[in-house]
Amino acid sequence: MDTRNIQYFMAVYKHLHFTKAAEELGISQPTLSQQIRILEAEFGTPLFDRIGKKVVATEAGNLLRMYGEKMLQAELDAKNAIIELLSGDRGTVRLAVLPSDLDFQLVPLFVQFKLKYPGIKLQAFSTIHIQEEVLNHNVDIGIGLQGPPDKRLIQVPLGSEPYHLFVNSASELAKRKEIKLQELEHHSLVMYPKGFLGRDLVDKVCINEGLELTTVMETSSAASLLQLVSAGVGATIQPKGLLRQHSERSDIAIIPITGPTPVRHLELVYCADRFISSSHQQLTKWLIGFFNEKTVLNS
Repeated sequence: MDTRNIQYFMAVYKHLHFTKAAEELGISQPTLSQQIRILEAEFGTPLFDRIGKKVVATEAGNLLRMYGEKMLQAELDAKNAIIELLSGDRGTVRLAVLPSDLDFQLVPLFVQFKLKYPGIKLQAFSTIHIQEEVLNHNVDIGIGLQGPPDKRLIQVPLGSEPYHLFVNSASELAKRKEIKLQELEHHSLVMYPKGFLGRDLVDKVCINEGLELTTVMETSSAASLLQLVSAGVGATIQPKGLLRQHSERSDIAIIPITGPTPVRHLELVYCADRFISSSHQQLTKWLIGFFNEKTVLNS
């Protein structure tokens, strides 16, 4: 089976429109229609129903889409493996990371990695949908919150990180050695909006304890939260590692939370059936080492 015809099929499946698919592929619409007919003849069944101007995938078409993705990915993996064999420590690695980790923790690691492996191109993407991005092959590796076991994925635990209270250094709370969540129930807080991963972790513990925290301002940006804390607008509850690369800051104090504490469990994930290049292996090794070191420092 010619994988080029599979590419043609996938384009039609994506658009459900022969003209748009042909434009994307850079071929004529009659040529595309002919290639789809050849593919349908090979399978002995229609892949699309053409109802007037409307195109709908058949059950066979839906099956081919699922297996076609794997075929195209396998072809790409084979090409990458051969290119890597010929070129050595080269290639591109696409990494999905939670926004706060990308902004506040991993950039120094990326700098060190680039210095050691100048031939490897690293693309880092900020997202909360880590597993979905990996499974959809939009990225090669992901680092996010630990999810349920999935046979399609290799899931490497990266340790756990308890949340701490971040307060302005001039606040009375800054003198505390530790604090309980119950003491924060009526304290002004700045937090992520409800529905965000970090906020949900905190809220889950509070609900279990019968608590409801008071927020005076909410923002989706970790950088904004730290600015608000620095300005004395309120305190925030975040992983201690958020300031790992900014430990010299004197405007914010970090206080451990005792008793029931929000904890985030991280993992590194990649597809179980993907070719793992040496560049992927190198970055994976560095990331595991980075988070293992962080776990030791936070313990």
